[in-house]
This record gives sequence, C-alpha cells and structure tokens, in this order.
Amino acid sequence: MEGKIELHGLSFQPGEAVEKPKGRASKAGLPPGTPVYIGQPKVEQLRCRAYLYNQTTFEERTPCPDECANLRQEGITLWLDVVGLHDVDAIHTVAEAFQLHPLTLEDILNTHQRPKAEEYEGYLYLVMRMLTFDPGSQRIESEQVSLIIGADFVLSFQEREGDVFEPVRDRLRAPQSRLRARSADFLAYSLIDAIVDHYFVVLEHVGDQIEKLEAQLMTQTDGALLQAIQSWRHALLEFSHAAWPLREAIGWLARDETPYIQEATRLYLRDVYDHLMYVIENLTTYREMLSNLVELYLSATSNRLNEVMKMLTIIATVFMPLSFIAGIYGMNFEYMPELGWRWGYPAVLVLMLIVAVGLLYYFRRRGWL
Repeated sequence: MEGKIELHGLSFQPGEAVEKPKGRASKAGLPPGTPVYIGQPKVEQLRCRAYLYNQTTFEERTPCPDECANLRQEGITLWLDVVGLHDVDAIHTVAEAFQLHPLTLEDILNTHQRPKAEEYEGYLYLVMRMLTFDPGSQRIESEQVSLIIGADFVLSFQEREGDVFEPVRDRLRAPQSRLRARSADFLAYSLIDAIVDHYFVVLEHVGDQIEKLEAQLMTQTDGALLQAIQSWRHALLEFSHAAWPLREAIGWLARDETPYIQEATRLYLRDVYDHLMYVIENLTTYREMLSNLVELYLSATSNRLNEVMKMLTIIATVFMPLSFIAGIYGMNFEYMPELGWRWGYPAVLVLMLIVAVGLLYYFRRRGWL
C-alpha cells in the first residue's frame, strides 16, 4: 500500500496513531509483583491450547482462560500453551488457576527477562529465548518463552504465533510415543531441547552469512558492507545473551535436586547443557571471525587509500620537474636566449616529455607502478 511504513514489524499509515512498545519505565513506582505487560504492542488475540495425555490417552483442546482451572485431572499430564501476552487480565486468570506467584506473573509479562530458572512452592519457573532465522529479512528473531514446570503439568507462555514446538506436538500425537509414558518434567525437557536444538539451525545460517560477508569483502569495501558486519556482530551479542545465562539455568536444573525434576530427566538435561556449551563455543568463534572481518575491512580500506595516495604522489612527482621547467620559461625577462630561437618551444616540450617518460620508467623499474 502506498505510503505504508514499517516499525518494529508493525504496519501503519502516516498520520495514524502508533502504539509504542512498553519498556521497564512503565513499571516505575509500582509494587513488586504488579502484572504489567512489557513488550511489543498487541498484534493478535490471546490463544490457549491444551494437551492432555497419559500412556493410553491423548486429547487436544482450545480452552478459554476461564476454563483453565478445570483442565487438571488425576493421572493425566497437562501441557497448556498460551500464545499472546498482551491480555494481562487473561494471563492473570491462567496464573490464578495454577496458583502462580505474583513475581512469576510479573516475569512472564516482562518480555525482556534474562534467561533464568527459579523454584517456587509447587512449581519451577524457567525463562528462555526462542531464536529463529527469518530468510526474508536475513535476521535473527528473538522471542521470550516462559515455562512453568509442575508435578503433573507444564505451562508455556509465548509472545506470538509460530514456534519450534511442532515436533514435540507430533510426538505427543503419536500413539506409541515414549513421551506419553513419561512425566511432566520430561515434557519440559523436550520443549527446552527443541529450543536449544533450533539454536544450531540459527548458527548454520549465521555461518553462511559470515561466509558471504567474507566473499564480498574480497571485492567490495563500501560502508554498507561494514554496516552489515556490525549488524551481525550485534545479532551474535544478543544470541550470546540468550545462550550464556541459559547454560547456568540448565546446569542448575541438571545438578541440583528438586522434586519437579526426576533423576532420569537430569541425564537428558545434562545433554542439553553440552549442546549449549557447543553453541557458546561456536558463538565465540563467529564473533572472533566478525572482528577479524572488521579488521580486514579496515585494512583493505587503508590499502585502497594508500594505492590512491601513491598514484597521486607519482602524478605530483612527474609534474614537479615539468612545473619547474614551465616556471623558468614563464619568467618575464627580456634577454632569454631560447625565446628568440625558432625551435625553442618544441624543444622545451620534447624536454618535458623526456623528463616525464624518464620518471615513469624509473618508477616502473623500482616497482612503484
């Protein structure tokens, strides 16, 4: 549409009122635990999907927030996936249904949380960053995911539609799935593993982009390339902010004893911890590669400038004796023998040509040209 503007992924027309993302300043002065949504403006309706299963049964529902209090059943594991955090009242209703602490509710609605794991009475709370790569914009998209791990339930809170959990849903739908025979903590592990495994997908795209930047650097040294390198350095910094704290959180879950994580599941969490270590090592390598690309870019720019300066210096050096000769014969003295000579002007031109060619030949012999 003509005149359309894109801002933070939202489209609007000039002259329309634009809702800005809320920041931490909107909570200034409020009591701890006050539920205030901090994130992008509302773009979709809140939606709940419930998966109820055990080894022999499986059921999918799309309950309203008011119906969530009646979802838990004895002998049934529940996964409630909530998408959209803009409706604070609806999120508060879900939190009350599962008796979540006010501080947990506050952290769920604050989408700028640092990845962490905390234990509350009745459940564990885990914050993660779900990363995906957008081929269209060639950028890394980041979204906060909050997991509540109870004895017989798992709650997941996402900012928007689209996630990496579809393989987990497919495993739950399979009648002979091992996931159905395990408890809620194994379901939580599966969700965590899906997010971490997708870090590898993003890393592959990052590696491809760095290779392209390196190839472009051989033939291109303009400002746009440096801007692209700096943009990817910033993206990897954000990636590191998602991976490093998560490593600490997963390490705590895999190491410390808690009634909500069984010993058999801790073994799998240690495997996730190893995957995170591999991700972090690759992030460090890629950041060093981008730093080297910046240095290579600056070196190439400097070499190009040196070549230009060398050429200008050669031109100035060639014209220096020519200017000296022209200056001598440009003096307005009356008695200059060559002024009355018929071939004086051509002779001076030939002399200037011989001097210029001689200098160029000398520069060529010295390897300066």
